[in-house]
Amino acid sequence: MLTHTDSRENLRAGTRAAAVFLAGLFLVAAFLTGCSGDSGGSVGQAAKKEETVKVLRIGYQKGDPLNIVKERGTLEKRLKELGYDVTWNVFPAGPPLLEALSSGNLDVGRTGDSPPVFAQAAGSSLVYVAAGKAKSAGSAILVKNDSSIRTLADLKGKNIGLAKGSSAHYLLVKALEKANLQYDDVTLSFLSPADARIAFEQGKIDAWVVWDPYYADIENAGGVRVLVNGEGLAEDRDFYLASQRFAEEHHDIVQVLLEEVEHASAWANEHPKEVAQLLAPLLKIDVAALEKAAERREYGLQPIDDAIVKGQQEIADTFYALKLIPQNISVQEAIYRPSR
Repeated sequence: MLTHTDSRENLRAGTRAAAVFLAGLFLVAAFLTGCSGDSGGSVGQAAKKEETVKVLRIGYQKGDPLNIVKERGTLEKRLKELGYDVTWNVFPAGPPLLEALSSGNLDVGRTGDSPPVFAQAAGSSLVYVAAGKAKSAGSAILVKNDSSIRTLADLKGKNIGLAKGSSAHYLLVKALEKANLQYDDVTLSFLSPADARIAFEQGKIDAWVVWDPYYADIENAGGVRVLVNGEGLAEDRDFYLASQRFAEEHHDIVQVLLEEVEHASAWANEHPKEVAQLLAPLLKIDVAALEKAAERREYGLQPIDDAIVKGQQEIADTFYALKLIPQNISVQEAIYRPSR
């Protein structure tokens, strides 16, 4: 049995042990803090470095010049040195791509000629940063071999599939004008290229207006006839666009992207077979069809001169006259002119 004196001695012993234990803890903490001074700085620097990495968000369509840039991998290497990562976002057509650009989910992207007109008319603050070379032969109005449609005039009363607001939309408008037909002389089914092909093959639409590589793919499969292609009707240029804010704040990054487009274009013009082999597994389209698409266009960029602006303005005026866009626009106001 413990006496009162024993209890006091035990209490004092416990207190001394606790004090020693706490002192030890403080010494260990001080030691660890001293040792981690450099390490903590490195971690902080790494976190800071991580925060400074920016991301260039690119929108592209399967088979377009940006798709080639993506597969070559050269852009990522250049931008990594500038503190940028790259994300690639694929779209079935230009209108949804520019919708993503307008909503702030992309920084730059490439479309055909008509989507920027619709986007600008809808109030988008996008700007044109570059133009591609015309590729009129790369889009067409297609009918089946056994179709009764032999001329453009025969389109009257027919159901035609196309992507709304796309370059194919403008091609059809110009084709109807050439045939002295009114816009409401035909019925339009607005479909993505994939859905339009199904509808076309099932006979649910009488004609299909589409661009390469979808055009080349079904042409190569056989059973179709080209009613007319874009030559003499629509230039069908590529346009590279960016949000106005991104273009103004990151002009150097836009320039790097366009330089890589030029490098990829020069390679593609010299190697159509290699382009086809590169894209075939991605697009799930035969190499022969992709080679055909590559051979009937010239890749590359052109300065956005007065003639190109005029061509875009004609597209805008045409769609406004048909009440397909809500307001008339000045394309010139959307051309990016760097101040430096």
